Amino acid sequence: MSRVLRSLVTATTVLVAVAVAPAATAAPAAGERGGLQRRLDDVVAAGAVGALAEVRAGHRVWRGGSGLAALGTTRTVPVDGRFRAGSITKTLLATVVLQLVDEGWLRLDDTVRQWLPGVVPEDHAGTVRQLLDHTSGLYDYLRTLPLPPDPEFGQNRWRSWDPAELVARAMVHPPTFEPPGSAFGYSNTGYLLLGQIVEAVTGQSYGTEIERRIIEPLRLRGTEMPGTSPWIRGPHPRGYVPLERDGIELLDYTEMNPSVMGAGGELISTTRDLNRFFAALFDGRLLPDHLLDEMMTPGTDGRMYGLGLAWRDTSCGVRVYGNDGDALAYQSWSFSTLDLRRQVTIALTPEFPGDVDDAVDAFLDQAVCA
Repeated sequence: MSRVLRSLVTATTVLVAVAVAPAATAAPAAGERGGLQRRLDDVVAAGAVGALAEVRAGHRVWRGGSGLAALGTTRTVPVDGRFRAGSITKTLLATVVLQLVDEGWLRLDDTVRQWLPGVVPEDHAGTVRQLLDHTSGLYDYLRTLPLPPDPEFGQNRWRSWDPAELVARAMVHPPTFEPPGSAFGYSNTGYLLLGQIVEAVTGQSYGTEIERRIIEPLRLRGTEMPGTSPWIRGPHPRGYVPLERDGIELLDYTEMNPSVMGAGGELISTTRDLNRFFAALFDGRLLPDHLLDEMMTPGTDGRMYGLGLAWRDTSCGVRVYGNDGDALAYQSWSFSTLDLRRQVTIALTPEFPGDVDDAVDAFLDQAVCA
């Protein structure tokens, strides 16, 4: 299947001039554009049905696409398309939590039990901070669910999950380590609990608070918190998951009930909107400096993950901050330098069993280091 897809791959590139005051600035130079497009084509060749990206160098913007919008067609990927952004949701939720801290409604050292009595074991002393930086030790509820290529995975496609139900599935299992704060263990359960804490503090759902505090003020018109709605509105590539059915086959999984990801992963967005969000985060429009510093403080030594925010070092030694997301049929990465001289967001629809990690790393390096 890979060879067939690669023979059909086509690429589209949109070069956008962004207005500054009334004047327009230029897109990246031709050589840089060509290098980005080649790297994006490499991502598709490594194992994606299609990919789309936006790179910002100050006020200069490049948007590009490569591959197919849907298997069995010759439609190219819409460069302004929407996609499920997975765990990048966590950065938006963490921002809301830190805004509540700034407003005095919540403290990072509040225990989970203070806000959600009876939800976690009585002897669990985990805090809001430890939920944010994945040092709570709480078992990840996703491990209790069938995942691709298990054929039972498809049975839950349209099911609406209550976050309390998913948390309860995790609480059947003992912590992965103790005491809280002593190690790093990625846990989606912690972010479901943070969503419940936001609701306990504000009286509104976490989705409503993300929309009110981030999406609407920043005018992220391609971004939404879908709740239980299975649809991706507007232009978007189709996404696929592998299922075991007399061998592995790809199932179109574009429409699905995203409540299974909930507060840790339900976001739908665009490359443009994610770059705009991180620009607002790093230029101080969403959080004061001392809380942004908290966000960039790792929970344990040697980890490159703070309070809902990750970072990585590129091949040229430049550190970028952001997050990545895996939403089953969609994968995404969004990273920025703190001075916003370089921003890059890439999203793709994986073609299993390809491995795109090295090609994505090379694209990110090209975007930041060129």
